Amino acid sequence: MKHYEVEILDAKTREKLCFLDKVEPQATIAEIKNLFTKTHPQWYPARQSLRLEPKGRSLKDEDVLQSLPVGTTATFYFRDLGAQISWVTVFLTEYAGPLLIYLLFYFRVPFLYGPRYDFTASRHAVVHLACACHSFHYIKRLLETLFVHRFSHGTMPLRNIFKNCTYYWGFAAWMAYYINHPLYTPPAYGDEQVKLALAVFLFCQLGNFSIHVALRNLRPAGSKTRKIPYPTRNPFTWLFLLVSCPNYTYEVGSWIGFTIMTQCLPVALFSLVGFVQMAIWAQGKHRSYLREFRDYPPLRSPIVPFLL
Repeated sequence: MKHYEVEILDAKTREKLCFLDKVEPQATIAEIKNLFTKTHPQWYPARQSLRLEPKGRSLKDEDVLQSLPVGTTATFYFRDLGAQISWVTVFLTEYAGPLLIYLLFYFRVPFLYGPRYDFTASRHAVVHLACACHSFHYIKRLLETLFVHRFSHGTMPLRNIFKNCTYYWGFAAWMAYYINHPLYTPPAYGDEQVKLALAVFLFCQLGNFSIHVALRNLRPAGSKTRKIPYPTRNPFTWLFLLVSCPNYTYEVGSWIGFTIMTQCLPVALFSLVGFVQMAIWAQGKHRSYLREFRDYPPLRSPIVPFLL
C-alpha cells in the first residue's frame, strides 16, 4: 500500500506550515486536520479550511485523500477561519434574547415607559395575544435547536454571533416597544383582523415545525448525509412539491401573520428584512441542490412558488 506525503502551505504567503509523512490513503480531511493541530494547536480543526488551490473551495471533512486529484505528495492550502462557536450555542443565544427582551417590555419594567406605567398591563387583548405568539415562536425555536435540528456544520465564526444577536435582539426590542406601548392602538379591523392573523400565524408555525422534523429525518444522527427532501404523509410537507425551502416560506408566513395581528410598522420591516435574507439563503440552497442532485425536481422554486 502506497502512503502519501502531505504538505500544508499558508494560502496567503505560501509559507510551509506542516509536512506530514506516511499518511494513509484512506485518511480523511478531518484526520489530516487533526494531524495538523498536533503541530499547530492554536488552529484546532474547526478553525481550519484546507483547499487544493489558494483561492479554491474548502474541502469537506469527509473527503478521502486518495479520491482527491493529488499526487503521492499532496499540497493543501490553509486558511484560518477564526475563533469558532457551536451552532447550538449561537441559536440558543439568538433566540433566548428576543424572548426575554420582549417580556421586559410586555411587563413594562421600570425606565421603559415612565414611572406611572411601571408593571402595568395593557387593556388591549391583542397585546396579550401578541406576547403569547411571540413567546411561543421563540420557545419553539429554542426547543427545536435542542431536540430537532441536526447541523451539517458544527461551528460558525465567533464574530457572527454579535451581528446575529444585534439583528434579532434589536428588532425584538423595537417591535416590543411599540406593541406594548401605553399609547398602542389595536388593528383597524378589530377582532376579525386579529383572528385571521392568528390563524395564519399558527398554520405557518405548524408548517415550519413539520418541515424541520422532515429535514431532521433525512439525516441520521451523527451523519452529514444530504438527500433530496420530498413530501411525506404530513400535509404541511406537501409544499416541498413547489419550493426547495418551505421552512423559510412558512417562517415568512408566520411573521406576515404577526404583522397583520399587531398592525405595527417595525414588525412589517422585520418581516421584510427577514424575507430578503431568507430568500438569499433559499436561493443558495436551491443552487446547491441543483448542483448536487441531477434528478432534482425541476418545478421547485427556492422560496416562493413559481416566482422566487
